[in-house]
Amino acid sequence: MNAMAKDIDRYERQWRLAGIGPEKQAEIRRARVLIVGAGGLGSPVALYLAAAGTGTIGLADDDAVALSNLQRQVIHDTRSLDVPKVESARRKMTALNPEVTVETHALRVDATNAADLFAAYDIVVDCTDNIAAKYLMADMCARIGKPLVYGTIVGYEGYVTTFLPGGVTLRDIFGDMPAPGQIPSPAVVGTFGPAVGVIGSLQAAEVLKWITGAGDLLNGRLLCADTRTMEFNVLTVGRTPGEN
Repeated sequence: MNAMAKDIDRYERQWRLAGIGPEKQAEIRRARVLIVGAGGLGSPVALYLAAAGTGTIGLADDDAVALSNLQRQVIHDTRSLDVPKVESARRKMTALNPEVTVETHALRVDATNAADLFAAYDIVVDCTDNIAAKYLMADMCARIGKPLVYGTIVGYEGYVTTFLPGGVTLRDIFGDMPAPGQIPSPAVVGTFGPAVGVIGSLQAAEVLKWITGAGDLLNGRLLCADTRTMEFNVLTVGRTPGEN
């Protein structure tokens, strides 16, 4: 089977979508996407982007798989215990789609490495689980002009938006970074596994829409999902008055 026939077989349902087709599939194949965090949110993002044929997917995480992760981090399994998360995720992604290139970065993203790391990719996906990392990533992407797909989970609830260069920022929505302990920690309130799957899947959708131009992004809008009540709301958000 030649390469074109394989593409038709693998991606036919995607090609049939309004706004995609073979031309946009080629753009997906050329795209370089960085996922920061190979855990709960990173699991569905990584799997769906790999399944879609995203050409190069970077994974940044300095952690190893633990038993307590497996309730929600579905890209990993029991055989991957103590394996670096980026390597465990890479194995699952390439087993799903060997045509994608997975670049692993076994490191914690911080102020010393974020700019260079982000510059190597077209778009960044925030799948981290701590507030400091989220503010650092959002601030850095705004500074260097990289789009950022944001997602977060608190208990049964999750939030998704996309920050585009020159647009609404994380600080416009949530203000300055809260003091330690002000926001409930997942370790305290718990995490509903299916909620992680919902939010991560929505993040993957935002990435693919950004690459292809198919559909409307959540820039300037914050999607709020409560999987306990099954209420989904989209809030319009704007720039902080006085900012350029």
